[in-house]
Amino acid sequence: MDMNQYLSMFIDESNDHLQSLNENMLELEKAPDDIGIVQIIFRSAHTLKGMAATMGFEDLSSLTHQMENVLDLVRNEKLKMQDYIFDTLFKSLDALQMMVQDIMNGGDGKADVQSIVTSLQAIVRGEVPGGADSAASSQAAPAAETASTGIQLDEFQYSVLEQSITEGHKVLYIEVAIREDCQLKAARAYLVFDLLERYGEVVKSHPSVQEIEQEKFERSFSLYYITQKDAAELQSMIVNLSEIESAQVMPLDHETLNQLSSGVQEAAAAGTAEAPAAAAAPTDAKPEAPQTAAKAEAKTGARANGGAAPSRTIRVDIERLDVLMNLLSELLIDRSRLEQLAYEIKRSDLTETVEHMSRVGSDLQNIVLKLRMVPIDTVFSRFPRMVRDVAKSLDKKIDLVIVGAETELDRTVIDEIGDPLVHLLRNAVDHGIELTAQRIAAGKPETGTVQLRAFHSGNHVFIEIEDDGGGIDRDKILNKALKNGIVTQSEAATMSDEQVYMLLFAAGFSTADVISDISGRGVGLDVVRSKIESLSGDVSVTSTLGKGTKFSVQLPLTLSIISAMLIKVGSEKYAIPLSSIVETGIIQRNQIRSVHGYTMVPYRDAHIPLMSLANLFEVADFDENVEEETEIVVIRKGERLAALTIEDFIGQSEIVIKNLGKYLPPVQGVAGATILGDGQVALIVDPNAFIK
Repeated sequence: MDMNQYLSMFIDESNDHLQSLNENMLELEKAPDDIGIVQIIFRSAHTLKGMAATMGFEDLSSLTHQMENVLDLVRNEKLKMQDYIFDTLFKSLDALQMMVQDIMNGGDGKADVQSIVTSLQAIVRGEVPGGADSAASSQAAPAAETASTGIQLDEFQYSVLEQSITEGHKVLYIEVAIREDCQLKAARAYLVFDLLERYGEVVKSHPSVQEIEQEKFERSFSLYYITQKDAAELQSMIVNLSEIESAQVMPLDHETLNQLSSGVQEAAAAGTAEAPAAAAAPTDAKPEAPQTAAKAEAKTGARANGGAAPSRTIRVDIERLDVLMNLLSELLIDRSRLEQLAYEIKRSDLTETVEHMSRVGSDLQNIVLKLRMVPIDTVFSRFPRMVRDVAKSLDKKIDLVIVGAETELDRTVIDEIGDPLVHLLRNAVDHGIELTAQRIAAGKPETGTVQLRAFHSGNHVFIEIEDDGGGIDRDKILNKALKNGIVTQSEAATMSDEQVYMLLFAAGFSTADVISDISGRGVGLDVVRSKIESLSGDVSVTSTLGKGTKFSVQLPLTLSIISAMLIKVGSEKYAIPLSSIVETGIIQRNQIRSVHGYTMVPYRDAHIPLMSLANLFEVADFDENVEEETEIVVIRKGERLAALTIEDFIGQSEIVIKNLGKYLPPVQGVAGATILGDGQVALIVDPNAFIK
């Protein structure tokens, strides 16, 4: 089997399982006695282990195997979850994530995880940090309770072995005997299982792994095993292990499998039989069985997460979607050109064809845009674990509340917004929420709350990070800004609270002093703002001293295709995104007022700023002052409104956003360009740049 063919699938599936493990571990930390969650975690770990073994990533498979041993004790109620066990399992997940990341970067997925493995093995042995009593032994069930009547296979396990033989895998029955003078029988047995797990899948063992680890066996144990290794080679490898007396490896075909399994069931006397934690599902735990089948399927190149019904979804490389979007963009440009030609030629058959093409093009556009839309949960889902770790390291109690994780956003935006949100969240947890003693002294609950919200508004998505911490001290920010020369004394005297808070995003504002003096707000926030603005987004801050702070991030739904109003100013044409337009209208020249040096115009019982697009973009061949009445476009940014004067409206259109390119410097008030139906280039106006 060509492993490279399945590497992409392995990486995607592994990341899914690691995310599931993190989420369910956080849930289990809230309800440590919920065995149902443990079963889910065990199944994910078991699937991940089998996938890694199939792909040949032995370190990843081995570490997951050690996690399984711990989880199996927990799910069989022989071990209770405690803080040190959670910490060790979370460290294991971090190590697994690093290995998968290394594989993504072209590495071999190897890592030095001996210290974590040692900790996991100590937990299985019942050793507790600090010398506490053995947790495992105190929880262990008596041997008589776990004993059964022989190495029996249930129907599912038997069918897995049969199917493996049919598909050309080697199915072996292995008996291992340990030397009589061996002092550490369990340790030697572990070495055998560890060796076997590297090269295949143990389906059933006799006695169970738990009993073997607790040395509740004489000198020998047996098991059913699926592999691609030769029987003689495996036998040699097992015998070469320290203090192993002998190893009998018997290849099985359909007939010998049937004879052996039925013979054992008939002659079962005083054996003990349970499925090992390291391998397959216990006989009496039917929900676990599909995980074993998954490995058999994975070894033949079938779906790596097997067992489940065939999925109705497929994974598509984001680059393919980018190519599809580019082709659609070109199609939309040609559609606009055809519409223009049909209007000029005025032939009914051409007009009908172009109209039909326009409808199909619109449907295609909607489908392609939806293909690129991804729930923001793909970003949000990794934050609970991060908040948990930061809060634990700071000895704070913090509750992260996530709202609107199902909100969808363009994949290109999703890929870029993660890091800025991580930074804002870490600031909220690290420096926004006070220490427990300070919260209690202020009459607040000892557990701080950080809310992460996402919601749609027009053609934008808003993401808000709000904490109930100490808030931002305006005076301290101003003093620091004055000291750093970011503002002058006269500017500081006239600044509103929001303008002061926005100083946090100024380059060079962050210093070590800020962390202690200003609750740490501002550390690297200039990078956050530049990243958000590069996505055609915007960020703002509101805060109340002593009560908390809210960062609000505004992002476009998509960076590719938008609905826009085309306008004309002199010989120039511009496009204004419809999502930023409140309404259009006409004003008389005598309605324009000058208020405190600003040009204002009445609008719905209020006055709003009026700006000339011809003046802003220095359009030489249009002078609006000679007109008695002027067309205006009322635009908004959040709750703020303003009006732009223009010459004329062309009409509404779906436009494709084209980047101005890396050779042009950023142009104030321009978000990009588009190609119109007549082949002309129109600049796309960014209304956010005109409203401060």
